[in-house]
Amino acid sequence: MSGTSTTGKTGTTTGSAATGAAPAWRRVAAQTAFETRAILRNGEQLLVTMVLPLLLLVGLVRTSVIELDTGGLSRVDFVTPGVLALACVSTAFTSQAIATAFDRRNGVLRLLATTPLGRGGLLAGKVLGVLAVEAVQAVVIGAVALAMGWQPAAAGILPALGVGLLGTAAFTALALLVAGTLRAEGVLAVANLVLVLLVVGGGLLVPPDQLPGALAHLATVLPSGALGEAMRGALQGTGVPWAAVLVLTGWTAVLAWAGARFFRWQ
Repeated sequence: MSGTSTTGKTGTTTGSAATGAAPAWRRVAAQTAFETRAILRNGEQLLVTMVLPLLLLVGLVRTSVIELDTGGLSRVDFVTPGVLALACVSTAFTSQAIATAFDRRNGVLRLLATTPLGRGGLLAGKVLGVLAVEAVQAVVIGAVALAMGWQPAAAGILPALGVGLLGTAAFTALALLVAGTLRAEGVLAVANLVLVLLVVGGGLLVPPDQLPGALAHLATVLPSGALGEAMRGALQGTGVPWAAVLVLTGWTAVLAWAGARFFRWQ
């Protein structure tokens, strides 16, 4: 009886150890790797996150079809910060909104939320996946820009990273708000439409004061305009405008609250 009891306890203990959940950091790391691969392997996502920013960079620098008031800067020095801001938005908002919306429709979010990963781990994996893709974007876009003669202000690189993190927080929160409240098909249309509108008149690629009429005033209070202005100030060496940082911080707080309040997991 004693031997049987010991064996049973040992078997139970060993089985529990073998089937126990991995540490939290390992679960989040695995989810981060999955989210990163999902974006980089998806042709449509890759078009939005990598191809579009590169096409705009090369097109705006190498052609003069679109007149730009560069303020004495070379075209590549003027355009590159805005393209990096666009890359941040394309990944943190457009790509993440679409992916999350379809995961929600297909029941993936509800399923993962009940696993040891949990809701917090799932959201952490998504945010870290966005940051990983953005790091790839920054390296690729930066390398192409440098090859075309880009000369960023060395002292502005660290501030630009901080601005990028704040912009990522704001637009990831917006992505989760949209993905958690609308149907997947609606998110697909809204996310792509919003990206186009931000490129055309959101202050990403050109300063808000160069936009026509009311768009100039609107862009200054949009998170896109604030992100573009802060990125230009950092990398062009003129200093990060505090007004832009405050606008971006305010949007981040509001969108994060709204996302937490209204996001539906199914």
